[in-house]
Amino acid sequence: QVQLVESGGGLVQPGGSLRLSCVASRSRLGVNTMGWYRQAPGKEREMVAVIASGGTPRYVDSVKGRFTISRDNAKNTWYLQMNNLKPDDTAVYYCYGRVVVNVEGAGIDYWGQGTLVTVSS
Repeated sequence: QVQLVESGGGLVQPGGSLRLSCVASRSRLGVNTMGWYRQAPGKEREMVAVIASGGTPRYVDSVKGRFTISRDNAKNTWYLQMNNLKPDDTAVYYCYGRVVVNVEGAGIDYWGQGTLVTVSS
């Protein structure tokens, strides 16, 4: 059974940085699209950053220039580097992956358990 395991959340002051990591365990054929979503209290979950295999990263406007998504295909791992964090970035961050399940390229969506990022002085 594939699992996405996140790490890297925590408490940081405004202007600080954090790096989130997500690894897809037991994924034998790799992960096509990798991404990060977040959900703040009282708000709906929103896409933060996504990157398809061989594709160009996409970001929500509010994080452009501050966050960077990257991937290591050999390790089935992806990252979200978050710089110049703001209080509005406070949320539970979820990693997302479309895991390839057969040689034809079909995929199944998986989600991580979520990690809390709190930006506060």
